Amino acid sequence: MPTTEPERVPGPAAARFPVVDPATGEAFDEAPHQQPDELDTVIDRAQRAWSGWRTDPAARTTALRTAADAVEAAGEDLARSLTREQGKPLAESYAEVARTAARLRYFADLAPRTRPIDDGRPVRSEIRWRSLGPVAAIVPWNFPLQLAAARFAPALAAGNTVVLKPSPFTPLATRMLGSVLTAVLPEDVLTVVTGREPLGARLVSHPGIRHVTFTGSVSTGRAVARAAAASLARVTLELGGNDAAVLLDDVDVEGIADRLFWAAFRNCGQVCMAVKRLYVPARLHADVVETLAQRARTVAVGPGLDPTTELGPVNNAPQLARVEDLTRQALADGARAAAGGHRLDGPGYFFAPTVLVDVPPDSPVVTREQFGPVLPVLPYRSLDEAVEAANGTGFGLGGSVWGTDLDRAEAVAERLDCGTAWVNHHAELSLAQPFAGVKDSGVGVAGGPWGLYGNLQPFVLHRPPEA
Repeated sequence: MPTTEPERVPGPAAARFPVVDPATGEAFDEAPHQQPDELDTVIDRAQRAWSGWRTDPAARTTALRTAADAVEAAGEDLARSLTREQGKPLAESYAEVARTAARLRYFADLAPRTRPIDDGRPVRSEIRWRSLGPVAAIVPWNFPLQLAAARFAPALAAGNTVVLKPSPFTPLATRMLGSVLTAVLPEDVLTVVTGREPLGARLVSHPGIRHVTFTGSVSTGRAVARAAAASLARVTLELGGNDAAVLLDDVDVEGIADRLFWAAFRNCGQVCMAVKRLYVPARLHADVVETLAQRARTVAVGPGLDPTTELGPVNNAPQLARVEDLTRQALADGARAAAGGHRLDGPGYFFAPTVLVDVPPDSPVVTREQFGPVLPVLPYRSLDEAVEAANGTGFGLGGSVWGTDLDRAEAVAERLDCGTAWVNHHAELSLAQPFAGVKDSGVGVAGGPWGLYGNLQPFVLHRPPEA
Protein backbone atom coordinates (compact mmCIF):
# COMPACT_ATOMS: atom_id res chain seq x y z
CA MET A 1 0.00 0.00 0.00
CA PRO A 2 1.09 3.64 -0.33
CA THR A 3 3.93 4.55 1.95
CA THR A 4 2.86 8.17 2.03
CA GLU A 5 0.48 8.79 4.89
CA PRO A 6 -2.96 8.56 3.24
CA GLU A 7 -4.82 10.12 6.15
CA ARG A 8 -3.09 13.50 5.88
CA VAL A 9 -4.41 16.32 3.72
CA PRO A 10 -2.78 19.76 3.84
CA GLY A 11 -4.68 22.73 5.08
CA PRO A 12 -6.18 24.20 8.23
CA ALA A 13 -8.88 22.46 10.18
CA ALA A 14 -12.30 23.31 8.85
CA ALA A 15 -15.83 21.99 8.73
CA ARG A 16 -15.18 20.69 5.22
CA PHE A 17 -12.10 19.83 3.19
CA PRO A 18 -11.47 19.83 -0.56
CA VAL A 19 -11.44 16.72 -2.74
CA VAL A 20 -9.13 16.87 -5.78
CA ASP A 21 -9.66 15.33 -9.20
CA PRO A 22 -6.29 13.68 -9.93
CA ALA A 23 -6.88 14.07 -13.68
CA THR A 24 -6.80 17.87 -13.29
CA GLY A 25 -5.04 18.50 -9.98
CA GLU A 26 -7.92 20.79 -9.02
CA ALA A 27 -10.49 20.53 -6.25
CA PHE A 28 -13.95 19.71 -7.56
CA ASP A 29 -15.93 19.04 -4.37
CA GLU A 30 -15.76 18.98 -0.59
CA ALA A 31 -16.36 16.44 2.15
CA PRO A 32 -17.22 16.90 5.84
CA HIS A 33 -14.26 17.22 8.17
CA GLN A 34 -15.60 15.50 11.27
CA GLN A 35 -13.92 16.18 14.57
CA PRO A 36 -12.47 13.49 16.85
CA ASP A 37 -14.85 14.33 19.68
CA GLU A 38 -17.79 13.42 17.42
CA LEU A 39 -16.64 9.79 17.56
CA ASP A 40 -17.93 9.35 21.11
CA THR A 41 -21.51 9.72 19.89
CA VAL A 42 -20.91 7.67 16.72
CA ILE A 43 -19.39 4.74 18.61
CA ASP A 44 -21.97 4.89 21.37
CA ARG A 45 -24.71 4.58 18.73
CA ALA A 46 -22.83 1.71 17.09
CA GLN A 47 -22.64 -0.03 20.47
CA ARG A 48 -26.39 0.34 20.95
CA ALA A 49 -27.12 -0.93 17.44
CA TRP A 50 -24.92 -3.97 18.04
CA SER A 51 -27.24 -5.31 20.74
CA GLY A 52 -29.96 -5.92 18.15
CA TRP A 53 -27.88 -6.64 15.04
CA ARG A 54 -25.94 -9.50 16.66
CA THR A 55 -29.00 -11.47 17.75
CA ASP A 56 -30.64 -12.36 14.42
CA PRO A 57 -28.41 -14.09 11.84
CA ALA A 58 -31.30 -14.64 9.42
CA ALA A 59 -32.12 -10.93 9.43
CA ARG A 60 -28.45 -10.11 8.79
CA THR A 61 -28.38 -12.42 5.79
CA THR A 62 -31.46 -10.78 4.31
CA ALA A 63 -30.15 -7.28 5.02
CA LEU A 64 -26.77 -7.93 3.41
CA ARG A 65 -28.34 -9.45 0.30
CA THR A 66 -30.58 -6.41 0.03
CA ALA A 67 -27.52 -4.20 0.50
CA ALA A 68 -25.77 -5.94 -2.40
CA ASP A 69 -28.78 -5.31 -4.63
CA ALA A 70 -28.79 -1.65 -3.61
CA VAL A 71 -25.10 -1.27 -4.47
CA GLU A 72 -25.68 -2.72 -7.92
CA ALA A 73 -28.66 -0.42 -8.48
CA ALA A 74 -26.48 2.60 -7.63
CA GLY A 75 -23.60 1.31 -9.72
CA GLU A 76 -23.42 4.08 -12.30
CA ASP A 77 -23.36 6.91 -9.76
CA LEU A 78 -20.88 5.09 -7.55
CA ALA A 79 -18.55 4.31 -10.44
CA ARG A 80 -18.48 7.86 -11.79
CA SER A 81 -17.87 9.30 -8.33
CA LEU A 82 -15.08 6.80 -7.77
CA THR A 83 -13.32 7.62 -11.04
CA ARG A 84 -13.63 11.36 -10.46
CA GLU A 85 -11.83 11.28 -7.09
CA GLN A 86 -9.58 8.22 -7.55
CA GLY A 87 -8.61 8.58 -11.22
CA LYS A 88 -8.95 5.00 -12.47
CA PRO A 89 -10.67 4.27 -15.82
CA LEU A 90 -14.43 4.15 -15.55
CA ALA A 91 -14.56 0.49 -16.59
CA GLU A 92 -12.36 -0.37 -13.60
CA SER A 93 -14.63 1.62 -11.31
CA TYR A 94 -17.65 -0.34 -12.54
CA ALA A 95 -15.71 -3.53 -11.81
CA GLU A 96 -14.90 -2.29 -8.31
CA VAL A 97 -18.56 -1.58 -7.61
CA ALA A 98 -19.46 -5.06 -8.84
CA ARG A 99 -16.87 -6.64 -6.52
CA THR A 100 -18.25 -4.59 -3.63
CA ALA A 101 -21.71 -6.01 -4.20
CA ALA A 102 -20.33 -9.53 -4.72
CA ARG A 103 -18.48 -9.38 -1.41
CA LEU A 104 -21.64 -8.39 0.44
CA ARG A 105 -23.50 -11.25 -1.18
CA TYR A 106 -20.74 -13.75 -0.41
CA PHE A 107 -20.56 -12.94 3.28
CA ALA A 108 -24.33 -12.76 3.59
CA ASP A 109 -24.37 -16.51 2.97
CA LEU A 110 -21.57 -17.41 5.41
CA ALA A 111 -22.35 -18.41 8.96
CA PRO A 112 -20.07 -19.69 11.73
CA ARG A 113 -20.45 -23.34 12.65
CA THR A 114 -21.11 -24.62 16.13
CA ARG A 115 -18.57 -27.41 16.67
CA PRO A 116 -18.67 -30.21 19.26
CA ILE A 117 -15.50 -30.92 21.20
CA ASP A 118 -14.73 -34.63 21.44
CA ASP A 119 -12.06 -34.90 24.13
CA GLY A 120 -13.09 -38.19 25.75
CA ARG A 121 -14.66 -36.61 28.83
CA PRO A 122 -18.23 -37.28 29.97
CA VAL A 123 -19.14 -33.65 29.29
CA ARG A 124 -20.89 -32.22 26.26
CA SER A 125 -18.82 -29.29 25.04
CA GLU A 126 -19.39 -27.00 22.07
CA ILE A 127 -17.55 -24.14 20.44
CA ARG A 128 -19.96 -21.37 19.57
CA TRP A 129 -19.16 -17.95 18.16
CA ARG A 130 -19.93 -14.44 19.33
CA SER A 131 -19.48 -11.10 17.63
CA LEU A 132 -17.04 -8.57 19.04
CA GLY A 133 -18.87 -5.24 19.05
CA PRO A 134 -18.09 -2.03 17.16
CA VAL A 135 -15.37 -2.44 14.52
CA ALA A 136 -13.25 0.39 13.09
CA ALA A 137 -12.38 0.01 9.41
CA ILE A 138 -9.82 2.39 7.89
CA VAL A 139 -9.18 2.04 4.17
CA PRO A 140 -6.86 3.71 1.64
CA TRP A 141 -7.43 5.53 -1.62
CA ASN A 142 -6.45 2.94 -4.25
CA PHE A 143 -9.59 0.75 -4.05
CA PRO A 144 -11.85 2.72 -1.70
CA LEU A 145 -15.06 0.74 -2.20
CA GLN A 146 -13.62 -2.72 -2.71
CA LEU A 147 -11.32 -2.53 0.30
CA ALA A 148 -14.07 -1.02 2.42
CA ALA A 149 -16.32 -3.97 1.61
CA ALA A 150 -13.47 -6.38 2.35
CA ARG A 151 -13.51 -4.93 5.87
CA PHE A 152 -17.15 -4.21 6.62
CA ALA A 153 -18.85 -7.16 4.87
CA PRO A 154 -17.35 -9.91 7.08
CA ALA A 155 -17.65 -7.72 10.16
CA LEU A 156 -21.35 -7.11 9.55
CA ALA A 157 -22.00 -10.73 8.63
CA ALA A 158 -20.45 -11.77 11.93
CA GLY A 159 -22.88 -9.56 13.82
CA ASN A 160 -20.63 -6.58 14.53
CA THR A 161 -21.33 -2.95 13.78
CA VAL A 162 -18.84 -0.87 11.79
CA VAL A 163 -17.46 2.66 11.78
CA LEU A 164 -15.81 3.15 8.39
CA LYS A 165 -13.25 5.86 7.65
CA PRO A 166 -12.05 6.35 4.05
CA SER A 167 -8.93 8.23 3.04
CA PRO A 168 -9.41 12.01 2.74
CA PHE A 169 -8.20 11.66 -0.85
CA THR A 170 -11.24 9.50 -1.74
CA PRO A 171 -14.12 10.21 0.66
CA LEU A 172 -16.96 10.91 -1.75
CA ALA A 173 -17.69 7.52 -3.29
CA THR A 174 -17.46 5.94 0.17
CA ARG A 175 -19.91 8.47 1.58
CA MET A 176 -22.22 7.67 -1.31
CA LEU A 177 -21.82 3.96 -0.64
CA GLY A 178 -22.60 4.59 3.01
CA SER A 179 -25.81 6.38 2.06
CA VAL A 180 -26.81 3.48 -0.19
CA LEU A 181 -26.18 0.94 2.55
CA THR A 182 -27.68 2.82 5.49
CA ALA A 183 -30.91 3.15 3.52
CA VAL A 184 -31.37 -0.63 3.72
CA LEU A 185 -29.50 -1.58 6.92
CA PRO A 186 -30.72 -0.97 10.47
CA GLU A 187 -29.82 2.40 11.89
CA ASP A 188 -26.21 2.85 13.07
CA VAL A 189 -25.09 -0.63 11.99
CA LEU A 190 -22.72 1.05 9.52
CA THR A 191 -21.48 4.63 9.85
CA VAL A 192 -19.09 6.46 7.53
CA VAL A 193 -16.94 9.21 9.03
CA THR A 194 -14.65 11.48 7.02
CA GLY A 195 -11.92 13.89 7.99
CA ARG A 196 -8.25 14.59 8.36
CA GLU A 197 -6.02 13.53 11.20
CA PRO A 198 -6.33 13.13 14.13
CA LEU A 199 -9.72 11.58 13.32
CA GLY A 200 -8.23 8.21 12.35
CA ALA A 201 -5.90 8.10 15.34
CA ARG A 202 -8.79 8.77 17.70
CA LEU A 203 -10.93 6.13 16.02
CA VAL A 204 -8.42 3.30 16.38
CA SER A 205 -7.59 4.22 19.99
CA HIS A 206 -11.21 4.68 21.11
CA PRO A 207 -12.05 2.39 24.04
CA GLY A 208 -15.40 1.49 22.49
CA ILE A 209 -13.79 -0.13 19.43
CA ARG A 210 -13.22 -3.88 19.78
CA HIS A 211 -11.56 -4.64 16.44
CA VAL A 212 -9.49 -2.40 14.17
CA THR A 213 -9.09 -3.36 10.52
CA PHE A 214 -6.64 -1.23 8.58
CA THR A 215 -5.18 -1.21 5.09
CA GLY A 216 -2.26 1.10 4.41
CA SER A 217 1.45 1.68 4.91
CA VAL A 218 3.72 -0.27 7.26
CA SER A 219 4.60 2.79 9.33
CA THR A 220 0.98 3.78 9.83
CA GLY A 221 0.04 0.15 10.52
CA ARG A 222 2.55 0.02 13.36
CA ALA A 223 1.06 3.21 14.79
CA VAL A 224 -2.43 1.71 14.50
CA ALA A 225 -1.32 -1.42 16.37
CA ARG A 226 0.20 0.66 19.16
CA ALA A 227 -2.92 2.79 19.48
CA ALA A 228 -5.28 -0.19 19.50
CA ALA A 229 -3.19 -1.93 22.16
CA ALA A 230 -4.29 0.63 24.74
CA SER A 231 -7.76 -0.93 24.82
CA LEU A 232 -6.57 -4.42 23.82
CA ALA A 233 -8.64 -4.22 20.64
CA ARG A 234 -8.02 -6.90 18.05
CA VAL A 235 -6.16 -5.73 14.93
CA THR A 236 -6.14 -6.92 11.34
CA LEU A 237 -3.51 -5.09 9.30
CA GLU A 238 -2.96 -5.35 5.54
CA LEU A 239 0.21 -3.34 5.06
CA GLY A 240 0.99 -3.68 1.41
CA GLY A 241 3.68 -5.43 -0.51
CA ASN A 242 6.59 -5.28 -2.87
CA ASP A 243 5.64 -8.32 -4.92
CA ALA A 244 8.29 -10.00 -7.04
CA ALA A 245 7.64 -11.91 -10.27
CA VAL A 246 10.24 -14.45 -11.34
CA LEU A 247 10.40 -15.48 -15.00
CA LEU A 248 11.89 -18.90 -15.72
CA ASP A 249 14.15 -19.66 -18.65
CA ASP A 250 11.41 -21.56 -20.51
CA VAL A 251 8.88 -18.71 -20.37
CA ASP A 252 6.93 -17.69 -23.47
CA VAL A 253 7.70 -13.99 -23.35
CA GLU A 254 5.20 -12.81 -25.93
CA GLY A 255 2.54 -15.19 -24.65
CA ILE A 256 2.60 -13.72 -21.12
CA ALA A 257 3.45 -10.11 -22.00
CA ASP A 258 -0.03 -8.60 -21.69
CA ARG A 259 -0.84 -10.40 -18.44
CA LEU A 260 2.52 -9.47 -16.98
CA PHE A 261 2.25 -5.83 -18.03
CA TRP A 262 -1.16 -5.37 -16.43
CA ALA A 263 -0.11 -7.27 -13.33
CA ALA A 264 2.37 -4.43 -12.80
CA PHE A 265 0.52 -1.41 -14.18
CA ARG A 266 -3.19 -1.91 -13.47
CA ASN A 267 -4.66 1.03 -11.56
CA CYS A 268 -1.46 2.92 -12.43
CA GLY A 269 0.53 0.46 -10.30
CA GLN A 270 -1.45 1.47 -7.21
CA VAL A 271 -2.26 -2.09 -6.14
CA CYS A 272 -0.87 -3.61 -2.97
CA MET A 273 -0.24 -6.95 -4.72
CA ALA A 274 0.90 -5.60 -8.07
CA VAL A 275 4.15 -6.87 -9.55
CA LYS A 276 6.65 -4.29 -8.36
CA ARG A 277 9.92 -6.11 -9.18
CA LEU A 278 10.60 -8.41 -12.12
CA TYR A 279 13.45 -10.94 -12.14
CA VAL A 280 14.38 -12.28 -15.58
CA PRO A 281 17.00 -14.78 -16.81
CA ALA A 282 19.93 -12.78 -18.20
CA ARG A 283 19.63 -14.24 -21.70
CA LEU A 284 15.94 -13.16 -21.91
CA HIS A 285 16.38 -9.79 -20.26
CA ALA A 286 16.63 -7.61 -23.37
CA ASP A 287 13.65 -9.33 -25.01
CA VAL A 288 11.46 -8.95 -21.91
CA VAL A 289 12.44 -5.31 -21.44
CA GLU A 290 11.63 -4.36 -25.02
CA THR A 291 8.35 -6.29 -24.98
CA LEU A 292 7.16 -4.52 -21.82
CA ALA A 293 8.57 -1.14 -22.85
CA GLN A 294 6.67 -1.28 -26.12
CA ARG A 295 3.43 -1.74 -24.22
CA ALA A 296 4.36 1.04 -21.81
CA ARG A 297 5.04 3.43 -24.67
CA THR A 298 1.74 2.74 -26.42
CA VAL A 299 -0.79 2.35 -23.58
CA ALA A 300 -3.42 5.11 -23.56
CA VAL A 301 -2.88 7.34 -20.51
CA GLY A 302 -5.51 9.91 -19.65
CA PRO A 303 -8.49 10.93 -17.50
CA GLY A 304 -10.50 8.00 -16.23
CA LEU A 305 -13.76 9.40 -17.58
CA ASP A 306 -12.38 9.30 -21.13
CA PRO A 307 -13.59 5.99 -22.62
CA THR A 308 -10.31 5.56 -24.54
CA THR A 309 -8.19 5.71 -21.38
CA GLU A 310 -6.42 2.51 -20.29
CA LEU A 311 -4.29 4.00 -17.52
CA GLY A 312 -5.29 6.92 -15.34
CA PRO A 313 -3.29 9.29 -13.13
CA VAL A 314 -1.55 8.72 -9.84
CA ASN A 315 -4.15 9.48 -7.21
CA ASN A 316 -2.60 12.36 -5.29
CA ALA A 317 0.22 14.88 -5.27
CA PRO A 318 2.24 13.34 -2.39
CA GLN A 319 2.19 9.93 -4.05
CA LEU A 320 3.19 11.41 -7.41
CA ALA A 321 6.12 13.14 -5.71
CA ARG A 322 7.15 9.82 -4.16
CA VAL A 323 7.08 8.04 -7.51
CA GLU A 324 9.08 10.87 -9.10
CA ASP A 325 11.65 10.81 -6.30
CA LEU A 326 12.18 7.04 -6.44
CA THR A 327 12.53 7.11 -10.22
CA ARG A 328 14.88 10.10 -10.19
CA GLN A 329 17.07 8.45 -7.56
CA ALA A 330 17.25 5.21 -9.56
CA LEU A 331 18.25 7.11 -12.70
CA ALA A 332 20.87 9.04 -10.75
CA ASP A 333 22.28 5.73 -9.48
CA GLY A 334 22.79 4.46 -13.02
CA ALA A 335 19.44 3.01 -14.03
CA ARG A 336 18.04 3.65 -17.49
CA ALA A 337 14.42 4.18 -18.51
CA ALA A 338 13.54 1.84 -21.39
CA ALA A 339 10.17 3.59 -21.34
CA GLY A 340 8.85 6.58 -19.41
CA GLY A 341 10.85 7.77 -16.46
CA HIS A 342 9.17 11.15 -16.07
CA ARG A 343 6.01 13.02 -15.22
CA LEU A 344 3.79 13.83 -18.19
CA ASP A 345 3.32 17.44 -19.22
CA GLY A 346 -0.01 19.11 -18.55
CA PRO A 347 -2.46 19.23 -15.65
CA GLY A 348 -3.14 16.37 -13.30
CA TYR A 349 -0.98 13.76 -11.61
CA PHE A 350 0.14 11.77 -14.66
CA PHE A 351 3.37 9.79 -14.72
CA ALA A 352 4.56 8.01 -17.84
CA PRO A 353 4.42 4.19 -17.55
CA THR A 354 8.03 3.38 -16.76
CA VAL A 355 10.23 0.33 -17.32
CA LEU A 356 13.64 0.61 -15.65
CA VAL A 357 16.79 -1.38 -16.49
CA ASP A 358 20.33 -1.43 -15.07
CA VAL A 359 18.81 -0.74 -11.67
CA PRO A 360 21.11 -1.33 -8.69
CA PRO A 361 19.52 -4.14 -6.64
CA ASP A 362 19.68 -2.03 -3.49
CA SER A 363 17.98 0.97 -5.10
CA PRO A 364 14.93 2.16 -3.13
CA VAL A 365 12.76 1.67 -6.24
CA VAL A 366 13.53 -2.06 -5.78
CA THR A 367 13.57 -2.40 -2.00
CA ARG A 368 10.60 -0.16 -1.20
CA GLU A 369 7.00 -0.20 -2.35
CA GLN A 370 6.90 2.49 -5.04
CA PHE A 371 3.12 2.18 -5.57
CA GLY A 372 3.05 3.75 -9.00
CA PRO A 373 3.51 3.00 -12.72
CA VAL A 374 7.18 2.03 -12.42
CA LEU A 375 8.65 -1.45 -12.93
CA PRO A 376 12.33 -2.32 -12.43
CA VAL A 377 13.42 -5.34 -14.51
CA LEU A 378 16.43 -7.11 -13.05
CA PRO A 379 18.48 -9.91 -14.67
CA TYR A 380 19.59 -13.01 -12.78
CA ARG A 381 22.21 -15.70 -13.46
CA SER A 382 20.87 -18.54 -11.33
CA LEU A 383 17.45 -19.44 -10.02
CA ASP A 384 18.71 -19.52 -6.45
CA GLU A 385 19.91 -15.94 -6.93
CA ALA A 386 16.45 -14.91 -8.19
CA VAL A 387 14.60 -16.53 -5.30
CA GLU A 388 16.97 -15.00 -2.77
CA ALA A 389 16.43 -11.56 -4.30
CA ALA A 390 12.66 -12.03 -4.46
CA ASN A 391 12.63 -12.88 -0.75
CA GLY A 392 15.14 -10.17 0.13
CA THR A 393 12.85 -7.39 1.30
CA GLY A 394 10.80 -6.91 4.45
CA PHE A 395 7.58 -7.44 2.51
CA GLY A 396 5.76 -10.71 1.92
CA LEU A 397 2.31 -10.16 0.46
CA GLY A 398 2.37 -11.97 -2.90
CA GLY A 399 4.63 -13.24 -5.63
CA SER A 400 4.50 -15.13 -8.89
CA VAL A 401 6.51 -17.45 -11.12
CA TRP A 402 6.10 -17.60 -14.90
CA GLY A 403 7.16 -20.49 -17.12
CA THR A 404 6.07 -23.27 -19.46
CA ASP A 405 6.85 -26.22 -17.15
CA LEU A 406 4.07 -25.78 -14.58
CA ASP A 407 5.43 -28.32 -12.11
CA ARG A 408 8.79 -26.57 -12.07
CA ALA A 409 7.14 -23.16 -11.76
CA GLU A 410 5.05 -24.40 -8.84
CA ALA A 411 8.14 -25.74 -7.10
CA VAL A 412 9.78 -22.32 -7.39
CA ALA A 413 6.60 -20.57 -6.20
CA GLU A 414 6.69 -22.75 -3.08
CA ARG A 415 10.02 -21.12 -2.24
CA LEU A 416 8.65 -17.56 -2.23
CA ASP A 417 8.28 -16.07 1.23
CA CYS A 418 4.83 -14.56 0.86
CA GLY A 419 1.18 -15.14 1.71
CA THR A 420 -0.03 -15.91 -1.83
CA ALA A 421 1.90 -17.13 -4.86
CA TRP A 422 0.64 -17.52 -8.41
CA VAL A 423 1.89 -19.40 -11.45
CA ASN A 424 1.59 -17.61 -14.81
CA HIS A 425 -0.68 -14.91 -13.44
CA HIS A 426 -0.63 -12.45 -10.55
CA ALA A 427 -2.96 -10.66 -8.15
CA GLU A 428 -6.02 -12.75 -8.94
CA LEU A 429 -8.11 -13.53 -5.86
CA SER A 430 -11.44 -15.19 -5.23
CA LEU A 431 -13.82 -14.22 -2.46
CA ALA A 432 -13.48 -17.70 -0.94
CA GLN A 433 -9.73 -17.70 -0.35
CA PRO A 434 -7.72 -16.29 2.55
CA PHE A 435 -5.60 -13.23 1.95
CA ALA A 436 -2.73 -12.51 4.31
CA GLY A 437 0.86 -11.37 4.19
CA VAL A 438 3.97 -12.34 6.08
CA LYS A 439 6.77 -10.22 7.55
CA ASP A 440 5.94 -6.51 7.24
CA SER A 441 2.98 -7.12 4.95
CA GLY A 442 0.48 -7.55 7.71
CA VAL A 443 -1.18 -9.24 10.67
CA GLY A 444 -4.34 -11.34 10.49
CA VAL A 445 -6.32 -12.82 7.63
CA ALA A 446 -8.97 -11.40 5.32
CA GLY A 447 -11.13 -13.21 2.80
CA GLY A 448 -13.27 -16.32 2.82
CA PRO A 449 -14.41 -17.99 6.04
CA TRP A 450 -11.14 -16.84 7.64
CA GLY A 451 -12.27 -13.25 7.25
CA LEU A 452 -15.56 -14.07 8.96
CA TYR A 453 -13.95 -15.87 11.90
CA GLY A 454 -11.50 -13.00 12.31
CA ASN A 455 -14.51 -10.93 13.37
CA LEU A 456 -15.76 -13.46 15.91
CA GLN A 457 -14.82 -14.61 19.40
CA PRO A 458 -15.02 -18.31 20.32
CA PHE A 459 -17.36 -19.13 23.19
CA VAL A 460 -17.14 -22.58 24.75
CA LEU A 461 -20.18 -24.04 26.50
CA HIS A 462 -19.98 -27.15 28.72
CA ARG A 463 -22.90 -29.11 30.12
CA PRO A 464 -23.22 -32.55 31.67
CA PRO A 465 -24.58 -35.39 29.55
CA GLU A 466 -28.24 -36.25 29.64
CA ALA A 467 -29.17 -38.49 32.60
